[in-house]
Amino acid sequence: MGSISTQAESAGRQAHQSEWLDHAARIGLVAYGVVHLVVAWLAVQLAMGEREGSADSKGAIQQLAEQPFGQGLVWAVGIGMFLLALWQALEAFFGYRDEEGFTQVRKRVTAAGKAVVYVVIGVSALRAATGSASSGKNGTDSTTAKVMDWPGGQAIVVAVGLFLIGIGGYLVHRAWTERFAKHINAEGRSGETGTAYLWFGKAGYTAKGVTFGIVGSLFLYAGLTHEPKKSGGLDQALHKVLQQPFGPFLLAAIAAGLGCYGLFCFARARHFND
Repeated sequence: MGSISTQAESAGRQAHQSEWLDHAARIGLVAYGVVHLVVAWLAVQLAMGEREGSADSKGAIQQLAEQPFGQGLVWAVGIGMFLLALWQALEAFFGYRDEEGFTQVRKRVTAAGKAVVYVVIGVSALRAATGSASSGKNGTDSTTAKVMDWPGGQAIVVAVGLFLIGIGGYLVHRAWTERFAKHINAEGRSGETGTAYLWFGKAGYTAKGVTFGIVGSLFLYAGLTHEPKKSGGLDQALHKVLQQPFGPFLLAAIAAGLGCYGLFCFARARHFND
C-alpha cells in the first residue's frame, strides 16, 4: 500500500510540473473568461430592464447554449472548466511547496475551493450540453432553509455570510495592491498593453469583491433573521443592487467590472505565470 501511495504521489507531482498542465490552465482560463463576459452581458441586460434568465454562471451557460453552435460552445466551456479544476486540484495537493506552515495550508485550501467552484460550473455546462439542465432557480434559499434546520444551522449560515464578506474584502484589497499581477509574466505587465491588463485586473477583482460582499451580506441577513429566502447567489445579489438608488448605473458599473475580469482571464491565459 505504501508503494502504491508513493507512486501515486510521484505521478501527481510529475503531472503538476508538466508542460501540458500549463496548456490545460490556459484553456481553462479562456473558458472562465468567456463565462464572465457572458455574465457581464446578462448583468447589462438586467440593468436595462431585461429580467429573463439568471445573471450568474448558470445563466451564462444557458445563454451560450442558445447561440448558433451553442452546444459546441458549451462543451468547450465545460471541458475548459474541468481542466481548470484539475489544475487547481493538483495545486491543492502538490503546489506551494516553497511555502511553509499556515501560508501553505491557506493557499492549498483556497486552490481546493477554486477546484470545487470550477467543477460546479463545468457540471452546469455539461448538463446544458446534454439537455439535462433545469430551467428553474438555483435553489440557494431552499438549501439555506435545510441548513437552518440542522443543529446550529443558523450560526452556520451567519458564518458563511461572514466568510463570503471576508473573501469580498480580500478581493478588493488584492485589486488595489495589485497582488493579482503576479499571475501574468513580465511581458504581460510591460508597456501600454500591460497597463491595460493591470486596469482590467483592478476593475475585475474589485467587481468580484463587491459581488462576494453582497452575496455574503444576503447570507448574513438570512441567518440573523432566520429568513432563508433572503439568501441568494450572484443573480439575487445583482437584483438587490438594481433595487438601490441609481441601481441601473451601479449594476452597469459592476457588469463592466465583471467584463474586465473576463478580459484579465484572457490576458492571464496568454501571459501565464503560475
